[in-house]
Amino acid sequence: MRRPPVGWFTGSLVRATSLTDSARSLTFSVPGWPGNLAGQHVDLRLTASDGYQATRSYSIASVGPDTDVELAVERLPDGEVSPFLVDDLEVGDSVELRGPLGGWFVWRPEHPEPVQLIAGGSGVVPLLAMTRAHTDARSTVPMQLLYSLRTPEDALYRDELQQRSSTTPTTWHYTRTVPPGWTRAAGRLTPDDLRSATLPPERGPLTFVCGPTGFVETVARGLIDLGHQPDSIRTERFGGI
Repeated sequence: MRRPPVGWFTGSLVRATSLTDSARSLTFSVPGWPGNLAGQHVDLRLTASDGYQATRSYSIASVGPDTDVELAVERLPDGEVSPFLVDDLEVGDSVELRGPLGGWFVWRPEHPEPVQLIAGGSGVVPLLAMTRAHTDARSTVPMQLLYSLRTPEDALYRDELQQRSSTTPTTWHYTRTVPPGWTRAAGRLTPDDLRSATLPPERGPLTFVCGPTGFVETVARGLIDLGHQPDSIRTERFGGI
């Protein structure tokens, strides 16, 4: 992919899809977009009629050279930007985008190591991009996902993740409410959960962890306690309102 130009792109919303009651997939057509790697993010800027501007960072769900850029935004109760994007932005509306950004928290098909993805809530978005890149490249490198979320209703891209189960199996984990017939009680991830649901350290996986700060720190410490090398664990915390 060519080096992105400095400055902002204008993106026009071409598709909006509800993911949950509080989250939405937004696809923008962005002329001049240079493409992006799986795991990169973008700055999104809104400008009000009075000139006030607000900028937030969002992970990119899409991947590759296409000039369409897909984001997934979850509404935050006290948010300044996310409620507008989830509830009010309409097809044809424009925003400004700067990116792609980030070069560490990315997966490339040429990476030879097995891949363990661990997501907390909407932290699944850049990891979804990695599963898409894995599929697009027809990679035979083992890849699997551990997805922790509050309730079954909070899952982003559930249908797509289930469709990829043959190439990227997903282990679902619930912290507040579980589906009917679920064998494990709701609760936070434990060391035993990490041991049973992730690739063992002796296989030398490259592990990507994304989610709220507390979740990411707890999981990273747990992986190190299990014997994973710190430099094999790549972390990203999401946030913004």
